[in-house]
Amino acid sequence: MLTQTEHARRGDVTEQMKAVAAAEDLPVETILESVARGEAVILANPRHKGLRPSGVGRGLRTKINANIGTSIDFPGLEAERAKLDLVIAAGADAVMDLSTGGDIDAIRRELIAHSPIPFGNVPVYQMGVSLQTCGQAFVEMDFSDMEQVLRRQAEDGVDFMTIHAGLTRRALDKVKASGRVTGIVSRGGSLLTAWMLRNHEENPFFTHFDRVLELAHEFDVTLSLGDALRPGSLADGTDWGQLEELMTLGELVKRCQQAGVQVMVEGPGHLPIQQVEMNIRLQKKICHGAPFYVLGPLVTDIAPGYDHITSAIGGAIAGSAGADFLCYVTPAEHLGLPDDADVREGIMAARIAAHVADIGKGRPGALDRDLAMSRARAALDWPGMERLCLDPQRFREKRAERATHGEACSMCGDLCVFRILKEFSATWGK
Repeated sequence: MLTQTEHARRGDVTEQMKAVAAAEDLPVETILESVARGEAVILANPRHKGLRPSGVGRGLRTKINANIGTSIDFPGLEAERAKLDLVIAAGADAVMDLSTGGDIDAIRRELIAHSPIPFGNVPVYQMGVSLQTCGQAFVEMDFSDMEQVLRRQAEDGVDFMTIHAGLTRRALDKVKASGRVTGIVSRGGSLLTAWMLRNHEENPFFTHFDRVLELAHEFDVTLSLGDALRPGSLADGTDWGQLEELMTLGELVKRCQQAGVQVMVEGPGHLPIQQVEMNIRLQKKICHGAPFYVLGPLVTDIAPGYDHITSAIGGAIAGSAGADFLCYVTPAEHLGLPDDADVREGIMAARIAAHVADIGKGRPGALDRDLAMSRARAALDWPGMERLCLDPQRFREKRAERATHGEACSMCGDLCVFRILKEFSATWGK
């Protein structure tokens, strides 16, 4: 089976390319060329039935991802099904299952069956949890065991997988020497670090990366090369550990592209605001223009409960500088497992950031909706404003809480500038 990359290089227009072109309002030839160059990917495992393929990359609309998933304390499938419905309704472009509790295989299959948007995961999570349930530690696993998990997930229809293959022993040495404040904050990175230290060997995903590529090629799974050494605090931003891993990721991107495997790269993390743009441009250079998937970045460490806002600030800057895919952050970040309200808040904050990023990129048509909203406001066209806003539900709720019987809102009432101008416009210039 040919991957989307290989079809594009042959000049074959696939149904998935046509779907992405229609969704982006772009010529299909533009999609084909971007995929052929490795500057865009199409998240679409053929095993995922009922999927609306989504494109991520240069020239495309900035996409957002929402994370859901069980934990040991909250292992129920029904709650995650409800979160999936919420994620779709709130407008996320993709969803990742980070489950670590309950029957993870059954949960994944049920969620994929009901997800029309691309579905991703972090395979090493299941590897660690599955072994714990049978009394075996993750550090005792060999790569053949890991490969079985990868294959099972790909066969189920996972569209993109986070693989922490850039974490090497050399990078760990850099982290140890740097005196990081928050160490390794990636859960997958910490598991693999424990494996490497216990076994005195190199990262198995790095050592056996060719086998990872073979499996990804077989199912056209997009590899999302994880940032195991992303900074977990402003103090650790753009340090030697992060940069060492990024250099390795650049090499792995090239191997993916040579193998015809779709690939994107994950990025920080926590960063001082003045470092965000530089990080994006550096990644794009080192990783050969591959799509960049950013986890935030969070631009301050002191706002627990509001990290959806700190993330949206960093995400807007990152997206404007060229990042292609924003992973949402919820108000529960650093505090606990997000509930439905947290998920919705996180999605809306990320959607705002993505739209701001598209305006910053100068994407054609990005400002059209803003212009239409401004005109609706000037005309006191409340139904029009509701239709045009990113969150009509919140619009209705807030308007109802402070309703007024007149044209204006209850903030200004009779002193509404638009009402005043409308009333006296007939005498304008006389």
